[in-house]
Amino acid sequence: MMTRFHGTHLSLRSSSSNLEHFLFESVKTLKNAEPKGRSQSLLEASLHFSSFVVISKMEHTYALKMRFTTLQHRSLYLREKCSERAKPRLTLVTKMAKSETSQSIQRLPEVLLIRKPPVFKFCGEQSIASDNFRYLKAYQSSLPLDQFLTDHTHSVQAILCTSDSPVTADLLRLLPEVRAVVTTSVGVDQVDLSECRRRGIKVANAGSVYSANVADLAVGLLIDVMRKISAGNRYVKQGLCSTNGDYPLGCKLRGKRVGIVGLGGIGNEVAKRLEAFGCRISYNSRNQKPSVSYHFCQEVLELAADSDVLIICCALNDQTHHLIDKQVLSALGKEGFIVNVGRGPIIDEKELVSCLMNGEIAGAGLDVFENEPNVPQELFVLDNVVMYPHSAVFTPEAFRDLSELLVGNLEAAIANKPLLSELKW
Repeated sequence: MMTRFHGTHLSLRSSSSNLEHFLFESVKTLKNAEPKGRSQSLLEASLHFSSFVVISKMEHTYALKMRFTTLQHRSLYLREKCSERAKPRLTLVTKMAKSETSQSIQRLPEVLLIRKPPVFKFCGEQSIASDNFRYLKAYQSSLPLDQFLTDHTHSVQAILCTSDSPVTADLLRLLPEVRAVVTTSVGVDQVDLSECRRRGIKVANAGSVYSANVADLAVGLLIDVMRKISAGNRYVKQGLCSTNGDYPLGCKLRGKRVGIVGLGGIGNEVAKRLEAFGCRISYNSRNQKPSVSYHFCQEVLELAADSDVLIICCALNDQTHHLIDKQVLSALGKEGFIVNVGRGPIIDEKELVSCLMNGEIAGAGLDVFENEPNVPQELFVLDNVVMYPHSAVFTPEAFRDLSELLVGNLEAAIANKPLLSELKW
């Protein structure tokens, strides 16, 4: 393209690679072309590849400002100062552009954040930013949530919630325009699914983003507690040695009978890993899976009685609350191990603590607890328990994948399209 300023021609091929060179040459050309006696002039031109240039001159001061209309609305300023007394002046065009940008941001649909999601901490807020909506951060307000939402009743179109931010029927009633609830977790027990179903609100979870991470940790916890890795670490740090044969033996994983409660995405990944160790896999699930050859047990009690290891991978709901009770733990037996990477309340924690302390089961690997963040003090002194801070999902790779999924789900919700990981009722 060709732009003419007071008899001076400035050419620019429609390629962004020439832009920086063009900017510097423009300042130099205009400086030489303008009469030295002229005290002030304003030159403006529009570049028709989603940007514009404003060139201003005042008492030998030349300013060239460019603003790209990208997602972040970044600006590039190039200034050549010829006099210390001269001061650059922002043009009216720049002010108008800023005003338009501010107004467009205010008009964006809102996504409610009840609590700060972990992805903000590990990847930054920009990792789930979008040009199609803006976040309404309730956790930054000192007001009660219902009062805070008074001014946003009709602007909130979606909710992004963590595993510890309940989305109740009362909350949803305050937000009549909500189209979707998107969770950062696989489990959706924090969401009132009945109310969402009644209202026609779509719900999406983290899908299979975490499956490999959680499966890795489940197997890690199992090997740790069976081979007494953490207990051995504490033993050595106390300056002790096993030469006298006083350190208790662990047991091997190969050949063990493993029962998986919940053969979904995570359960399948656990099964694949343990098959490689030569374990025999059985499972209990809501329905038998015709696509797998593992032995299906219709009742958890039957599964426990036929297993050396019980791994909990199912979701928490009314049917699975305290699914693992005293009877199931007794069926697992004194040489049995249990691993929980599902939800804490799936196991009756009081009965679990009692069985561990009395030697009624061999050991436990726990990523979750019934009354988080509270953990039973009795577990702290037991060498046959390995604990993890409900962080099985947390890896940099998972957060990168999660960021893409969250933005995709929320943008689909705003556009009233099917969600990427939508739950099927």
